[in-house]
Amino acid sequence: MIIKDKIRRSDMIKCLLCEDAPCSAACPDMDPAGLLRSVWFDNADVAALRIPATSPCEGCSAPCEASCIAKEKVAVRDLMLTLDRKVRPEAEIELPADYSRLECDMCGIRLENPFLLSSSVVASNYDMCARAFEAGWAGVCFKTICSLDIHEASPRFSAIKGDNGSIAGFKNIEQLSDHSVAENMEIFRRLKDKYPDKFILASIMGQNEDEWAELASLCEKNGADAVELNFSCPNMQEGGLGSDIGQVPEFVEKLTRSAKSGCSIPVLAKLTPNVASMSPAAEAAIRGGADGIAAINTIKSITGVDPLTYVSAPAVRGRSAFGGYSGNAVKPIALRFIAELGQNDMVRGSHISGMGGIETWRDALEFILLGAGSVQITTAVMQYGYRIIDDLKAGLNYYLAQTGVDSVRNIVGAGLDSVSDTTDVLERDTVLFPVFDKDKCIGCGRCYISCRDGGHQAITFEGRVPKLNGRYCVGCHLCKIVCPSGAISAAARRIKR
Repeated sequence: MIIKDKIRRSDMIKCLLCEDAPCSAACPDMDPAGLLRSVWFDNADVAALRIPATSPCEGCSAPCEASCIAKEKVAVRDLMLTLDRKVRPEAEIELPADYSRLECDMCGIRLENPFLLSSSVVASNYDMCARAFEAGWAGVCFKTICSLDIHEASPRFSAIKGDNGSIAGFKNIEQLSDHSVAENMEIFRRLKDKYPDKFILASIMGQNEDEWAELASLCEKNGADAVELNFSCPNMQEGGLGSDIGQVPEFVEKLTRSAKSGCSIPVLAKLTPNVASMSPAAEAAIRGGADGIAAINTIKSITGVDPLTYVSAPAVRGRSAFGGYSGNAVKPIALRFIAELGQNDMVRGSHISGMGGIETWRDALEFILLGAGSVQITTAVMQYGYRIIDDLKAGLNYYLAQTGVDSVRNIVGAGLDSVSDTTDVLERDTVLFPVFDKDKCIGCGRCYISCRDGGHQAITFEGRVPKLNGRYCVGCHLCKIVCPSGAISAAARRIKR
């Protein structure tokens, strides 16, 4: 699982990831839908190890495939056999039953695992939070509580999709909780009464210093374990709120201090990515008494403009607005900010709760390696449901066991030393040449096209066979990135001539 991808999403591109999947209903021996979902979320090894020791797929008539409701039937049986025959034999360890490696904390308060729902519609009422807790999420950051009169636009979501129909980038113009403060406090009391060991992170937004303190106090009194200060919502109607605050360190410091004065539980400042650098606001939050930082919130965006109406999405009676962009497409930007926070001496030692484009356990791991002690997720849940927690936990736990790491705490920030905010530190005297695998190469010529028109004309293409000219190759690896069959890898590094 660590060395290479054995089965990728492209192998099961037509799977719809159904609710109450017909393929599993048709199989008397196992849960093929759950296994397919594990493959989708980068857990091929885990899926293979969950197949019964004597695979029921051998000689099976594949009723799972007959029941598939996709227009192009998913080759379920073949995928299950591939898991059993090719993936299982290469699994380095057995599936661990012990999940204690995932236990961590937020500001000293225990979390059973690092995974929380982030402040949004996915954590906006009692029933939703209760179902998330039952599913296995360690906690929720409840949708931002405020005293504002919230009225949402309709529609309020739009998306950019990948070739397989899944959401790559997601835009929302949604605001804060539309429940009253009293209603939300009742929800907190009910949740803490029913789920005392689950973590409630209360997101709040006040209109003035006194209200920030009052809301923080109310949340503590009604069962919240910690408070998250929303200095970053990009969709507020009123000026001086949301990301307007997060862009001004003086406001961040002053309002953090106000919230801290109203409670004794930990306080995290949730910061906006709509800045050149997050450090000034983060340092201001720490000066104001914050116990940690949450980042990133969504990025101000426009996802598209209709060529017939000239209106950007989502269109609301012929108008639209800048909105918050999230989803897997923003992960590189989020990781950059998490690394910046992790390397900041003033933030070091404070809890960082990371978010921004997390879908799989690998995504979450990247945030952890760059300094996040916990992670929060929304857009993937909106697309796939609370059930993704199964593969988040199983995948991260398998990785930790496979690499001999006793606790997820031990790898928080482990990747920070490898990254720099400047390219000046990079070695530039050698070249890492690409190597072509003739057995995997399908002769499409994509490497040749990209190198010719976007690189250094170092590849020739004759008889549908690519060949490298080392005289011109600079080792940029554009060819490796565009290759659709994974036929290009890296050779030994050579000193430049």
